[in-house]
Order: sequence, then structure tokens, then C-alpha cells
Amino acid sequence: MARVTFPFGPQHPVLPEAIQFQLTCEDEKVVEVLPVIGYMHRGIEKAAEKNPFPDNVFLCERVCGICSFIHGATYCQVIEKMMDIQIPPRAEYLRVLWSELSRMHSHLLWLGLLADSFGFESLFMQCWRAREKVLDVLEITSGQRVIQSAAVIGGVRRDVNEELSSSIGAILSEFKREWDAILPVFEKDYTIRIRTVGKGILPQDKAWKLGAVGPTLRGSGWDVDMRTTGYGAYSDLDFAPVVKSGGDSYARMICRAREVGTSYELVRQVLGKLPSGEIAVKVNGFPNGEAVVCTEQPRGELFYYAKGNGTAYLERLKIRTPTFQNIVPLLTMLPGCELADVPVIVMSIDPCIACAER
Repeated sequence: MARVTFPFGPQHPVLPEAIQFQLTCEDEKVVEVLPVIGYMHRGIEKAAEKNPFPDNVFLCERVCGICSFIHGATYCQVIEKMMDIQIPPRAEYLRVLWSELSRMHSHLLWLGLLADSFGFESLFMQCWRAREKVLDVLEITSGQRVIQSAAVIGGVRRDVNEELSSSIGAILSEFKREWDAILPVFEKDYTIRIRTVGKGILPQDKAWKLGAVGPTLRGSGWDVDMRTTGYGAYSDLDFAPVVKSGGDSYARMICRAREVGTSYELVRQVLGKLPSGEIAVKVNGFPNGEAVVCTEQPRGELFYYAKGNGTAYLERLKIRTPTFQNIVPLLTMLPGCELADVPVIVMSIDPCIACAER
């Protein structure tokens, strides 16, 4: 039996960013996998020590362009926790609004890329066409389509009035009609099921032991979602995490696809329950001490640790992103699969290497 080792990446059509996997195959079967990382390191954590702490909101938003708002808002939360700042309820709701729109934007982008990974170009374009509606909402509410810069320490910098809320509702109604036609394709199409069902299996016990997070963990049957801890306005909103028990690429795909609908409903709830009042409080003083905050990014649990020393500059900022957590579980999904299934399995964890390496 022929045994050969060769690289998958760092440049490959299915990889949005640079990582390499050294694959060892026996004929067409993958038997060993070794990751090669370090292509994307940008020194963001060290840079955060050189900026005045309010400026790091903009730096953290650039850890990841796709879920930038959640990074910025999580950084704000960790500083607010350290400085014992209570932000207005309206600001908490608005943060959920932009967080869930970012989740929809991220999942739709990924679903399009997954469709592209197994050759469904039309489905890819339909997902991205629906995603444009979400980007339209982000643009009219924040002024930006991708990096919103709407969160500030102490609240948010932009508000949503009744007229804008009505416009958002109209756009999202159009989106819902498009999405309702797309979702059944991912759930039922024969070719998609052939390419994903039983591929890249992550058993429930291994998913937990190896530290998987987000849809990668929930696709293996674990009901774990940081939003259920009730941070921000989530304690006032009604939702349940999407959980599948298959542990394969199909389960992870369906978790993300159905989460689009969950996020849509959360946005509707926010618009219906948005409390009146201020959108920010004035922040005085400097951070001193330590704080940890965990939030739910589209790819899973996002961990921020910050240490202040009573000056305008942080002593330490530590960020752990979900892709970093999910790379180790990925290495257990690939051995035993066919070489042709590698791109789809790698895509099934929604890798963001720029996030992981920072």
C-alpha cells in the first residue's frame, strides 16, 4: 500500500486564511495529520499594551473582520467589569442586536463557502445574496457593513430610533423569505448529505475532552452556549441553543444553518423589547486589577482576560478565540477519512486562522 506525506495548504481554494496540514495518506485514505501554524501572527495582544486602553476597542475589532463587533464588545465588557461600570439597558440590547446580526453575517458567509467547497456555486451565491440583506442592516444602523465600531467602553455610540427599527424589520422580512428557500437545500439535498453525513466524526466524549467549542461542540450533542449564561441582555431574551447529536460535518453545518434563524428571532425580540434611555455612560479613571469575560462568537466561546495597573495602558490582554480551541478536535476528525473529504471536513469547523494566531 502506497504511503505518502504531502501538504494541504497554506494556500488552497477552501482555506480562507493560511494554515498547513501535513497529511499522510495510504492510497486515498488519510492516516496521520500534523498542523503547521504561524503564518498569520500579527502581535495584537502585544500591541494592546502600547495603546491607551480606550483605543484597544478598534484594535480588538480587527482580530477578525467577520465577527469584529463581538470582539470589540467583549473587550468593552472586560474593561467595564474591571472598572465596575454598569452600562444602560438600552446599550445592552443594542449590543445584542449587532452581535446577532454579526452571527448571521458570519454563518451565511461560511455556508456559502461550504457550498463552494463541494462545487455548489449557485448555492454559494444565494447564501451571499441573502447575506447582503444582513449587511444592509448593519450599514444603516452603524454606518459600516463589516467593521461596525459601534461599541464603546460604557455603552454604544449609535442608537436605533423607531423609523430605523421599521426599516430593519422590512429588510429582515425580505431576508427571511430568501432564507426559508435556502435552508431546506442544506438540510435535505442528496449531494450535500453524501458529502457531509458521516464525514469528520467527532464523538461526544472527545468533543468535550479536546475542548471543542461553539457549533463544533454543539454538533456533537453538547448544549453549551455562552449566551445562556445571561451576559448583557441575553438574560431577558428567549432562545435555545441549536444542538445536533451526529458529531459529523452535517451536524455542524445544520447547527450553523439553524442558528441563522435563532439569531433572526433574537434580533426581532431586541427590536420589540428595546428599552428607552441613554446608550452610554461617561467613563472616568483607569482600569486596575484583573477581569475575565467569556462571550459567544459565531465559532464558539471567546475568552478575554485583561490586567490593568491604574494607568491608561493595560499590563496584559489575553485573547483565546474559538478556532484555536477547535483545531485540536479537527486533528481527530481527519484520520480515517478519504482525501477528497478533507476540504469539507476542514471547512466544517469554520476556521479563522487570523483569529487563532492574532
